[in-house]
Amino acid sequence: MEKERVTFGSKLGVILATVGCAVGLGSIWRFPYMVGENGGGAFLLVFIICTAVLGLPIMITEFFIGRHSRSNAAGAFKKLAPHTQWKWIGYNGVLAAFLILGFYSVVSGWTLEYIWQAMTGSLEGKTTAEFTQDFQQFSTSALRPIVWTVVFVFLTHFIIASGVEKGIERASKVMMPALFFILIALCIRSVTLPGMEEGLDFFFHPDFDKITSSVILSAMGQTFFSMSIGMGCLITYSSYFGKDTNLQTTALEVIVLNTLVAVLAGIMVFPAVFSFGIEPTAGPELVFITLPNIFAQLPFGSLWSFVFFILLALAALTSTISLHEVATAYIHEEYHLTRKQAAWLVSIGVCILGALASLSFGLLREYTIGGLIFFDALDYLTAKIMMPLGGMFICIFVGLRIDKKILKEELTNQGTIPFYFFNTYAFVVKYIAPIAIGLIFLNELGVFKFLK
Repeated sequence: MEKERVTFGSKLGVILATVGCAVGLGSIWRFPYMVGENGGGAFLLVFIICTAVLGLPIMITEFFIGRHSRSNAAGAFKKLAPHTQWKWIGYNGVLAAFLILGFYSVVSGWTLEYIWQAMTGSLEGKTTAEFTQDFQQFSTSALRPIVWTVVFVFLTHFIIASGVEKGIERASKVMMPALFFILIALCIRSVTLPGMEEGLDFFFHPDFDKITSSVILSAMGQTFFSMSIGMGCLITYSSYFGKDTNLQTTALEVIVLNTLVAVLAGIMVFPAVFSFGIEPTAGPELVFITLPNIFAQLPFGSLWSFVFFILLALAALTSTISLHEVATAYIHEEYHLTRKQAAWLVSIGVCILGALASLSFGLLREYTIGGLIFFDALDYLTAKIMMPLGGMFICIFVGLRIDKKILKEELTNQGTIPFYFFNTYAFVVKYIAPIAIGLIFLNELGVFKFLK
């Protein structure tokens, strides 16, 4: 069976597909507003440190699990620890990916609506109040957001059904260079605006007085969110790596490119925000209300809006592909269905989940779970409970269950490449990472606020 398992066709394919797995709305939509809400440069500095100290070793660990098991996210733990309860880490990852896809597809569908509006000139000549009103009317309407959600799900479905090499890898080779090109073009436009220096100073100049425990924990949480840690994506993708893939170098390259995208997103957003005198703490609506408002005030505003929402759609699609693949690979391998049958099951399930998440802004708003609408409940459950727990137990699993000799052999390709800081890495994974993730988990649940 192992010989039959498909792999990515090239080193470039490995890098671009895995970067696509990590880079998404977390880097381009979530990261800028997290920076804005958490003190600018202070948050950026802590985020980069967290990415290097925690993100890199945990990514390498997920790569180990995926390639060593040559299996889907759930099957991996069954292979590495047969007849034990560790399999529930894998099930947690598969379910998290599926549930994230349910609400992520809704936001992804919004990007298509805004591409359409930019193409038809509907974003021109509006006030901030009109942008806000239009967004609220659209997001709460019954039919239109669901149509765009379904369109986005089936764009994802088409790529997944085409297979690992002909679908995921081929799409990544087109989308990731396009994403970088568009992002750089928007950055160049942003830094040519009057008064842009204030925005760059806010983003790059850390005010150390603003580094609080809350900022540190938020930065750790963002590291996990933007790198797709603890949701099965990295395990699933690395199961398609060839035996000659250098896991250490691949993880380092992915993290550098992922951080670069986040930094470029900040360069794109903050000079523009400060240039037009808008508060950087605008929050999640920064992308769908604040930025279209900024673009509308520029020459060729509709063109810049169109280019920006194409960027956002590409970033969203690279993520929905990786999330869909986690669930598709699990059903395909564990229930012995064809890849296309598995993909159809996932796509139909996501459409149902997405429709409920979309309707929770309008028709189903009164139906809440723990005081949260269905969309927010999915977000809360996955980002604040399932992902931190998944990341923590992955580290505990490798630290306690896996023989260090086996771990080192896999990470050094049977001793053919060096791993200079292996003992430090093993110590971080076994002790530092689980404690740090545990703190994120307690913070996200509001335990520290409650104790205060």
